[in-house]
Amino acid sequence: FVTRFGGNRVIEKVLIANNGIAAVKCMRSIRRWAYEMFRNERAIRFVVMVTPEDLKANAEYIKMADHYVPVPGGANNNNYANVELIAVWAGWGHASENPKLPELLQKNGIAFLGPPSDAMWALGDKVASTIVAKTVQIPTLPWSGSGLVAQWSKEEQEHQQAISIPLETYAQGCVKDVEEGLEVAKRIGYPVMIKAAEGGGGKGIRKVEAAEEFGTCFRQVQAEAPGSPIFLMKLAQHARHLEVQVLADEYGNAISLFGRDCSIQRRHQKIIEEAFFWPPPSSR
Repeated sequence: FVTRFGGNRVIEKVLIANNGIAAVKCMRSIRRWAYEMFRNERAIRFVVMVTPEDLKANAEYIKMADHYVPVPGGANNNNYANVELIAVWAGWGHASENPKLPELLQKNGIAFLGPPSDAMWALGDKVASTIVAKTVQIPTLPWSGSGLVAQWSKEEQEHQQAISIPLETYAQGCVKDVEEGLEVAKRIGYPVMIKAAEGGGGKGIRKVEAAEEFGTCFRQVQAEAPGSPIFLMKLAQHARHLEVQVLADEYGNAISLFGRDCSIQRRHQKIIEEAFFWPPPSSR
């Protein structure tokens, strides 16, 4: 099967570096595919990571797995987000957006079911991804790095080589302190958003409508995402949050998995996903 489709690695076992609904969805999806393709849903075996808390809760994903590996409990830095400890399918959250994970796996000859570290960094980082967008002439909102593009020669474009963002170029898109931020905000025009490149989930982001608010909001962003690069972007008012998911492989094949409206995502997405995913008690 692998040879026929031009592959170079036979994967027989996957360690899921996640828990809960992420692990359940992974196993169900791959087992359904394996049954349709090979008439054997156990063609690929799954190993899951289990904390004492998950074991005590008798979590569903543990019962579904072929094997489990005990890992320390407590904060996810001790287990699911510890890239020194884990591989291979990261799901979402935890270590799934940490470029160090695929980098370490590659060094040890282990397949990572996800993008390579350089692509994960370039497109997962808010500053780098905006520079990449401008480099390929995708329109962006005015921001602290307006006008910045990466060096991408015609030869590199023709060979579809990855875009590299030098650290100096990256730094030019960031704002170092309140004084510099005020100058950039004046140039962009209020209202602006102060954003931490490593923020997320509502943390490390503030809307500023006047210069008098800027200093306080800037320090709040710094406190919520310590050490993170910070940048400014013009506020897009009355906007909706739309996403397009793209699936690609190492051979240059890519498909779109269509779009979705994530405007309701904040505080509601998991309720909706799990309500849709799990059958009601009466049907179990």
